[in-house]
Parts: sequence; structure tokens; C-alpha cells
Amino acid sequence: MPSLDPNTTSTTTNAGGMDFYTTVVSFLQDGGPFMYIILVVFGFGMAIAIERFIYLKTTKAKNQMMWKKLFPMLSQGQFKQAMETAKTSKSAIARILVYGLQRSTFAKRHDEIEMAMEEGLMEIIPRLERRTQYLATFANIATLLGLLGTILGLISAFTAVASADPAEKANLLSQSISIAMNTTAFGLMAAIPLLLLFTYLQSQTTDIIDSMEMATVKFLNVFRQAQSKQEKPAPKPKQ
Repeated sequence: MPSLDPNTTSTTTNAGGMDFYTTVVSFLQDGGPFMYIILVVFGFGMAIAIERFIYLKTTKAKNQMMWKKLFPMLSQGQFKQAMETAKTSKSAIARILVYGLQRSTFAKRHDEIEMAMEEGLMEIIPRLERRTQYLATFANIATLLGLLGTILGLISAFTAVASADPAEKANLLSQSISIAMNTTAFGLMAAIPLLLLFTYLQSQTTDIIDSMEMATVKFLNVFRQAQSKQEKPAPKPKQ
């Protein structure tokens, strides 16, 4: 049975890593200056995607924790205690409930409470959607930059081939075209992940907004039930 030499395995791994690094560097260098521009666009897009991912996940977790604290209080009619708890929280759902609880102290109609909570929701939605739309824009820019780089590369390739030796024209043209197509390939490689991240972050944003709207409906239902119990006349004592 052949023995595995760790030194040989390590050397093979290092060689494979160096080959991959060399291939990537050669791919970027052959594509021309547009490759680096696309790389910068991709870097900005990934930075925004990571920041938005962390923000949305944090917001969702805070909302879930706060709702688990507030809903039992609301169900038991402890609205003052729920308001004090919500005021101490920085979660989005707590701010919406504060709007509704504050308005409920003097509102005569349920529509006024609902409008107040919708006002709070309208203030929060732009914070959830902030910068996410840039990912789609960066994906389109990366694709267009790739096409532009390819077109300019083809123009320079045909210009160079025009004055070359007829016997070498075919080889030079095929090499120039393959290099020029690098920018299109790299543009698509940058655009596809950005579009996928854009779709994912949009779905996460929609889920958070839907959960806050559901919390608003549940609060209004609980508040109506509490009011109906207070307005219900006490039973008359039997004579």
C-alpha cells in the first residue's frame, strides 16, 4: 500500500494555489483596464450587500425579541406598561407601537390609531430599503462595462490585425478576440451575484415589513377587544 507523504501533499496544494492565483492575475491583466473598474464596482456592491444583510438580520431579531415581550402585555390590557417597555427599545416594531399607544390615549376612533401606526411604518420603511437598490444598478453597470471593454478590445484587435502579416492574421485575431471577451465574462461574473443578493435582500425587507404590518393588525384587534370589554355594561344584579 503506498504511503502518503505530507510534504508531497503540501507541495501539491501550494502548487495548486499558486496556479489558481496565476490564472486569476493573468485573467485580469489580459482583460485590460476595464477589468479593474468592474472589480471596483463589484467591491462596492459586496460592501453594500454585507452591510444591508447585517442591518436587516439585526432588525428582524430585535423585532422578534421585542414582540415576544410586548404582545403578552397587550393581550392582558397592560397598555401603559407596554408603552414604557416600548419606549426603552430601539427596535423598529417598538417605535410603531409607541405611535399607536400614544395616539390611543386620546383618539376617539380606531382609524386614528391605525393612521398613527402607518405613519411610524412609513418612517421605518426607507431605512430598511436604503442602498439596496444600488445592487441592481451596480450589476447593470458591471455588465455594461464588460460589453464596453469587449467592444473596445475588438476595435483595437481588428486595427492591429489590419497591418499584420496575412499568414498570422488568423492567430492574432483569435487571440485578441479571446482576450477581449474576458471583460464580458468578468462583467457577468460580477453582475450575477449582485442580482442574486439584491433579490435576497429585497425578500428579507419585504418579510420585515409584512411582520410589522401584522403586528399593527394584532395590536388594533387587541385594543378593540380591550375597549369593548370596558364599554360593555355590567350585568344588573338579580332582585
